[in-house]
This record gives sequence, C-alpha cells and structure tokens, in this order.
Amino acid sequence: MSRRPYQPAVSRYSWFMRQPRYKAYMLRELTCVLVAFYCVLMLIGLQALASADEQRWDGFLAGQQQPGWIAFHAAALVFFIVYQTMAWFRLAPKAMPLQLGNTEVPPAAIVTAHYIGWVVVSILVLWFSGAF
Repeated sequence: MSRRPYQPAVSRYSWFMRQPRYKAYMLRELTCVLVAFYCVLMLIGLQALASADEQRWDGFLAGQQQPGWIAFHAAALVFFIVYQTMAWFRLAPKAMPLQLGNTEVPPAAIVTAHYIGWVVVSILVLWFSGAF
C-alpha cells in the first residue's frame, strides 16, 4: 500500500508573497502593464500630433502636465529605467560571462562596466539635449 505524497496547498493568487525574490519577480513582470499603458498613451499623443490640429496637440500636452500624469511618468521612469536596468545589470554576468584568455572576468567587473557605460551614455544624452 502506497501513500500519497504530501502536497502543500498553494494559493493561485498569492504564491509569490512567500519569498522576496518572488515578489521582485512579480514586480518586474507587472511593469509590462505600465509598458502597455505607456505605449497606448504615446500612440494617442502621436495621433494628436499627426492630426495637424494644433488645438488637439496643445490639449494633449496640457493634459500631460496634470499632477497625476506627472506622477505616472515619474513612476514609469523609475520602473522602466532604474528598476529594469538594475535587474538586467545584476543578471548580465550570468547572461554573458566574459573570458579574457584563460581567465574569467569577475562578475563585479562586468556589473561595474555596465554602470559606468550607463552613466556615460546618460551624460552624453543630457549633454546633446542641452541639459548641461
């Protein structure tokens, strides 16, 4: 006679709340909703711009200057750029291990090189855009 193995009850809706890395994974995956919403918003803006109606474009720009939209853009910036970039940079040594000759490049060097490149590109973009 065999026994059935123990199977713990797993909630369909809160399984990710058990461990911090599951929470981070779900937060990273939840950003796809922000991406979809942001894409729709940009399509609406492009439609307003392409309509050649100056009032419509000015109305779209005025709407984007409301505090709620400014908060949305700030949240999108944090999630899209900072959170996703930092997650990718932590993953980079596993995704692309480097080997110079017979020696492996340490993961910390790969991550540091990514951050240095990010800062350099950000400064160049700000400089070319006239922020400096």
